[in-house]
Amino acid sequence: MRNSHNITITDSDTFAADDETTWSLPGAVVGFAAWLLALGFPCLMYGPNTLFFFLYTWPFFLALLPVAIVAGIALHSLMQGRLLLSVTFTLLVVGSMFGALFLWLLG
Repeated sequence: MRNSHNITITDSDTFAADDETTWSLPGAVVGFAAWLLALGFPCLMYGPNTLFFFLYTWPFFLALLPVAIVAGIALHSLMQGRLLLSVTFTLLVVGSMFGALFLWLLG
């Protein structure tokens, strides 16, 4: 016969459920949308000749895609899921990254 005893779980011993969940999908979507808007803004500002500029510099701007998505996820988590604040700050951060890269390449 085994030398063990029965373990009973009372109501006070139950595990508490984690009610604070942060979903990364809205932040990723916001980051991707901000990347698309930032990519289209130079075309609206400088006209269709910007496409020739993007022809040679597209790897730099493509490298900002995962950075923009991670920035969107991080800012959405830091803003505790408030979508309006995370959209605003993600647009500002991604726009400033694109602006800095664009001005550095124009140089």
